[in-house]
Amino acid sequence: MHLESIGLNNFKNYESLKIDFSKEINCLVGKNGSGKTNLLDAIYYLCITKSAFNPQDVQCALHGQDYFSLRGKISLGERTHTLVCGLQLGKKKLIKLDEKPYKKASEHIGKFPVVLIAPNDTDVIRNGSEDRRRFFDGIISQTSQSYLNDLIQYNHVLKQRNSLLKQFADRDFFDAALLQQYTDQLIEIGQRIYQVRKGFTQAFRPLVQKHYALLSEESEQVDLQYESDFGQDIAAMFKQNQKKDLILKRTNVGIHKDEFLFEMEGELIKKFGSQGQQKSYLIALKLAHFDYIFTETEIKPMLLLDDIFDKLDDFRITKLMEMVASDAFGQIFVTDARPERSQKIFEAIGHEVRFFEVEGGEIEATNP
Repeated sequence: MHLESIGLNNFKNYESLKIDFSKEINCLVGKNGSGKTNLLDAIYYLCITKSAFNPQDVQCALHGQDYFSLRGKISLGERTHTLVCGLQLGKKKLIKLDEKPYKKASEHIGKFPVVLIAPNDTDVIRNGSEDRRRFFDGIISQTSQSYLNDLIQYNHVLKQRNSLLKQFADRDFFDAALLQQYTDQLIEIGQRIYQVRKGFTQAFRPLVQKHYALLSEESEQVDLQYESDFGQDIAAMFKQNQKKDLILKRTNVGIHKDEFLFEMEGELIKKFGSQGQQKSYLIALKLAHFDYIFTETEIKPMLLLDDIFDKLDDFRITKLMEMVASDAFGQIFVTDARPERSQKIFEAIGHEVRFFEVEGGEIEATNP
């Protein structure tokens, strides 16, 4: 799979752009703030139907404009697909594959998988459990449409149950039978999500350990653990927490409280791991993400590397480039503020590398 071309209109700092890519390595160079990351985000948006950096779609529109659109041609197997994503402020987002609109954007997830490694990725290690759940849900959803549908349905029922708990408090009444209906739905859907997450963790753990060993200069052992309320008598836990739910007006038990623990030598890496160890673990997570999708779908995801050479030391860059040289990956997009560094790094790879100079929303191929 590879992205042949992309067109942008009013997306972030790009008023209008059409660009063709190499099916191997594409390096976007230019000063910080020129729009390199924005182009990576456009590629990510085409594949995932949302920005990797902006929580609201409206934030992706060029300043002063009320719409944006993206159009890409993606080659997959023997076919080339046309993909369109667009948003007119105040209207429903439009996603089309081969000129046919999707009924729901979620139907597109997983068709064209992508893995992004970006500077803010450390949040998944340092922040709370919600960030880790979102990270792993994003991986699993690219390989299982049924899992994504269950996740959407669970969050919908959870929202309804929480709304009911607030109504009980606001109106000073309680209907146990009505609350139990929502509880039963959460248990049924949550059980399916739990089983998938449990199986995923068992498959994903050795991938993380393999890549960490490759990227780390040390010999410490790392691990990935999954904790869930569903590992216990979940129906009993809901009953035990009912009074707490009523007081706090929210659901305190369920799949939305799951935790994924990143460990090193039996301790949490966010507390006891050095900056270098955390960095190695993070890259290992991302490379395991790539491997898992490839194993499950037989499609090599597009790999987007944002400003990675500034964030990794020479040892880790060398290890990563060895993987690139061995054809471990498919199409790769890299951003770098220092063109001479990228040219030197890629000279020894022996692969087709196309360089693009980015400046103020304009892009020029320097070796087309």
